Amino acid sequence: MPNVTFVNETLAAYSDYAFRTAVVIYLVAMVLHLGEYARDRVSSVAVPVAVGAPAPISQPAGDTGRAKRSRAERFGRTAVALTILGAGLHVGSLALRGAAVLRWPWGNMYEFCSAICLVAVLGWLFVLRRTPAMRRVGAFVLLPVVVLLFLAGTVLYAQAAPVMPALRSYWLAIHVTAASISGGLLLVAGVSSALFLVRVRAPRDATDGFVALLPTRDTLDRVAYRLTVIAFPIWTFAIMTGAIWAEAAWGRFWGWDPKETVAFVAWVVYGGYLHARATAGWRNGGAAWVNVVGFAVMLFNLFFVNLVTAGLHSYAGVS
Repeated sequence: MPNVTFVNETLAAYSDYAFRTAVVIYLVAMVLHLGEYARDRVSSVAVPVAVGAPAPISQPAGDTGRAKRSRAERFGRTAVALTILGAGLHVGSLALRGAAVLRWPWGNMYEFCSAICLVAVLGWLFVLRRTPAMRRVGAFVLLPVVVLLFLAGTVLYAQAAPVMPALRSYWLAIHVTAASISGGLLLVAGVSSALFLVRVRAPRDATDGFVALLPTRDTLDRVAYRLTVIAFPIWTFAIMTGAIWAEAAWGRFWGWDPKETVAFVAWVVYGGYLHARATAGWRNGGAAWVNVVGFAVMLFNLFFVNLVTAGLHSYAGVS
């Protein structure tokens, strides 16, 4: 990668504007998803009937119950539309950042977190297209996305600038892209497994309350499993390309650096999840717990290892 020191401040500023706007739009979309959830919960509450009283007469189309359901539907559809708009601005933010510095736009923690969250949102929209029942999970997916983007835009924010010489390699695009894609998909998978565990604690015939409005256990479990099946080989590829880059940069494939070690631990945990998911007796919660642990290890690797521990990856803030 050439030694480029030029920075287009105008494009960098537009990138920041697009990033902040996307965060606000995601936040509004999350609130609308919560509104859909709340309206659906109100609509699902049964009206108590006194003993011996006649059964309530069903109301015609256009009644209050239908109006409530229709409003919830509008909330949900608007939230999805805003999420798509936010994703478009998010893509523009990263593209403008890359154009401003003439490099791949994930050379620091700010850019890397932004890339992971973008993949998570795009992965969520893909899941939603294939499984419309997952729309009620939208608020729970957007919550960690909004939190991560807020931290990226405040605590972790870095001005647009060329990367240091050690990172001026084509392996930055290959290795960190794979890590971003797998990390974003595993975020959605982790949320799905966490909600699956919540669903498991409720009886299957639950018809009221918070849990009753979640997708079925099978739906949540299937989404988590399929996303992990896609993300796991990509994460494996990220570790392999990281080792190759390490040999080219530092003269060894593996040195048990904190970042390398925790990345390998995450790989083992997710491999254990895929094995547990295919093992009888683990599908009712055991495998999901392993998946949630894997997601926790990924977050630990992203923040604690990058920001607290000292290692060869400390200067970069990237995988």
